Amino acid sequence: MIKVLVVDDSAVIRQVVTDILGAAPGIKVIATASDPLYARARMDKEWPDVIVLDVEMPRMDGISFLRQLMGERPTPVVILSTLTTKGSATAIEALRAGAVQVLAKPSLAVKQQLQDESASLVQAVRAAAGARVGLLKPPASASQAGAAIAPGPQSEALLNSRPKLSADAVIAPPALGAMIQTTERIVLIGTSTGGTQALELILTQLSRTCPPIAIVQHMPEAFTASFARRLNELCQIEVREAASGDRLRSGLALIAPGGKHLMIKRSGAQYLADVVDGPLVSRHRPSVDVLFRSGAKFAGRNAVGIILTGMGDDGARGLKEMHDAGARTYAQDEDSCVVFGMPKEAIKLGAADEVVSLARVPQLIEQVGRG
Repeated sequence: MIKVLVVDDSAVIRQVVTDILGAAPGIKVIATASDPLYARARMDKEWPDVIVLDVEMPRMDGISFLRQLMGERPTPVVILSTLTTKGSATAIEALRAGAVQVLAKPSLAVKQQLQDESASLVQAVRAAAGARVGLLKPPASASQAGAAIAPGPQSEALLNSRPKLSADAVIAPPALGAMIQTTERIVLIGTSTGGTQALELILTQLSRTCPPIAIVQHMPEAFTASFARRLNELCQIEVREAASGDRLRSGLALIAPGGKHLMIKRSGAQYLADVVDGPLVSRHRPSVDVLFRSGAKFAGRNAVGIILTGMGDDGARGLKEMHDAGARTYAQDEDSCVVFGMPKEAIKLGAADEVVSLARVPQLIEQVGRG
């Protein structure tokens, strides 16, 4: 039984969330609180497995409470907050502070919309209960000044009612036969839950001479641009949201826009980004499977594929296609994953040449740049 504490200053929200979670098998709301101070008093009596937490509350805001909690006794937290364009920066900061997921709370017709999205909330709580939140602390290298930033990822809720399409829905499978070797080499990275912290750790350690990088981080629209801007402030390399026609070049990392698929394509000896619409693939958009398949199809031996922490199996089949096309492939190990879902599925398929710790990834990427 997953024990949940709901912290929100709105009595209506507390009741609706309690009703939704209480109706889900295996989940029990043990208490509600109108602000973090009341919540803490309740937690001294019985500690929850997961906390559903608002951001804007009296006496103490949710982000401050989250930081305090992660420093004292790391506990899985799902942020449920009204996320406007301005607030998306707050959602990003919540992730850097240690939240497992960030869900948008509707500002109108709250009760009805929350009930309509009940499956997302239930899945978010289930995913959070299995996360290793002790690994979600921000990297020591990250600046804490002007903290309202880091990115609110999309809900990881994989609704079973949605058809689970493969990358065939967006891009044809790679043809047989190895790609012609060139001096241009690229790195493709796919990640989900826990990935915002993992990417910050990796990218902040890379030099300006590192190879070109294309990234899919499961994240909703409006958040990826803020996420990329924040990373760009922290890193030596340039980090930005990908746009069609962007050339993959040394010292540049491109992040797939939320709500779009990112692929790479070849133009002579160069590689370009291709951002496209399309259906959900492996129940995600952007999908790691789509990016990795494009790597298998257009780069082959000239590419390196890396699959990091995340729930589900998006990217596992794509990494196998990269492996079969001659790319060097890596999966993050269980000990350093917040959620050992996507890497685990890739390993089961035989898609990874090597299983590596997160701490080794920056070195591996730099080695690609040195050939």
